[in-house]
Amino acid sequence: MSRFLGEIKQLGYVVEDIQAAMKYWSEVLGVGPWYYMERVPLKNYRYKGELQDIHSSVALANSGNVQVELIQQRNDAPSMYRDFLKAGRTGLQHLAYWTEDFDNDLARLLEKGWKVGMSGEVGERGRFVYFETEYHPGTVIELSEIAGPKGTVFRIIRESAENWDGSDPVRTFPDLSKM
Repeated sequence: MSRFLGEIKQLGYVVEDIQAAMKYWSEVLGVGPWYYMERVPLKNYRYKGELQDIHSSVALANSGNVQVELIQQRNDAPSMYRDFLKAGRTGLQHLAYWTEDFDNDLARLLEKGWKVGMSGEVGERGRFVYFETEYHPGTVIELSEIAGPKGTVFRIIRESAENWDGSDPVRTFPDLSKM
């Protein structure tokens, strides 16, 4: 447990082939089901303060209370994912903490000197920031808002993993706009 942000809620892996990664995690490690989104509908995505157009695919599944996120960037837009891969890394890229009090938690971390490397929004009340501060090689910290529909989707994903029998390992991501 972090004394600053509570429990680590998500492990984010940047991968070269998201389909192969989902297959490995479900068949070899028994983690699933995966909720896959071909193109994340990002708004206001910024890298180092500059507005960018990133195309990334994600897959989410839970192992207990920890969510695993697989990310494959599909274009060469500036991002911390791209930087991670260009540095010769694959695998665990970030640890995420979830908050329902995004503005206060973000302000508190900025006051501590943490610097935002990239940020954006997914749906209503689904803001996120990745901090530039690396606490050990390759892994950054993400603060993710889960107060709205994004939180509902994350609950659905966690609950579907609780008694997953291995069937239907890759599913369509719930539509945030309908929540």
